[in-house]
Amino acid sequence: MRRLTAKALFAAVLLAAATPAAPALADTQTSGYIVLLKDGVSVPSVTNLAGVTVENLYQSAVRGYSARMTPATAARLARDPRVALVQPDGIASIAAQTLPTGIDRIDAEQSPTARINGTDERVNVDVAVIDTGVDLDHPDLNVNTAGAKNCSTGRSADDGNGHGTHVAGTIGALDNGIGVVGVAPGARIWPVRVLNNQGSGSFSAIICGIDYVTAHANEIEVANMSLGGSGSDSACGSNKDAMHEAICRSVSAGVTYVVAAGNSSANSSTFVPATYAEVITVSALADFNGQPGGGAASTCRADVDDTFADFSNYGADVDIIAPGVCILSTWKGGGYNTISGTSMASPHVAGAAALYKATHPSASPSAVKSALQSAGTSNWNSATDPDSTHEPLLNVASF
Repeated sequence: MRRLTAKALFAAVLLAAATPAAPALADTQTSGYIVLLKDGVSVPSVTNLAGVTVENLYQSAVRGYSARMTPATAARLARDPRVALVQPDGIASIAAQTLPTGIDRIDAEQSPTARINGTDERVNVDVAVIDTGVDLDHPDLNVNTAGAKNCSTGRSADDGNGHGTHVAGTIGALDNGIGVVGVAPGARIWPVRVLNNQGSGSFSAIICGIDYVTAHANEIEVANMSLGGSGSDSACGSNKDAMHEAICRSVSAGVTYVVAAGNSSANSSTFVPATYAEVITVSALADFNGQPGGGAASTCRADVDDTFADFSNYGADVDIIAPGVCILSTWKGGGYNTISGTSMASPHVAGAAALYKATHPSASPSAVKSALQSAGTSNWNSATDPDSTHEPLLNVASF
């Protein structure tokens, strides 16, 4: 399987690689599979099987596990009456591209809940960052280190790439007079590492992260997934896509998921989780000065001010647009960096969802999505949108 990686220090956005592993290997070679079990079946009862090496157990979002096995073993397991689905594992990754000009453009400084005034008042909300991890010691972030989870390589959920830390800063960097400020300043960040230091990871690791978030759905209100891979939509309960089943049940548990549309200048219908109806899918706006109207000179990368970002995916699956070009945010090692991508647009919306949940704690994920879309504006050059469905531009002034 080919892994796509993020170019160091340059934008990150996600979406690239995710063709499931093709079971064209010799019968003696093993590869990764995801196994979902039918309702009522005990997970341990279907793990202790000859030729199956279990890697992750899933018991909250879905019931099942990921494992390594030969194609022949996978085919035999698929015929087991206790098994609902055996799916080849896949690969997801961040894809490279390029300050909070985004915070300015969505009017976060006008939000009465954000209260951006330099006094370090913190929004009482919890947000999971399902990504490359988060810098656990960053002075400009309120990281819930006790809630950190590592489903990827390495020994902890600390960020060895920078992408996850960048996402976390846009969501909730502290309003403390240094560095940058996030949409929901001081929101408690739960680092859920599912991608490695190269920005790559398996679908099974991502499901591990979703499973963890679901187990803490009574604490975590919002989850951001600035990642993705190739795939298609399916219906909840159809057992055709293990990641989708996991997100369906996590959303049913009350967690609002915000995801990046992807950076392939393509229709989001062929990317997961962007195509799932249960999430909030975000495209990227090119904005270089935090103000509407266009005309500002480009900065860190070539694009046109106030237009649909030239790399952003599009289509009917996209729910809202947010700034995603030349975004300054926190970075690994206690630093800061400017990068671009729908990975940078998505956390603006995750921060907005956090603001809304802080004042509407009982709002369902679908209600959160509706509120964000209703509060959005048409104050951008939507004629540059590649499709006829022009999504509203995120605005949190009333939140």
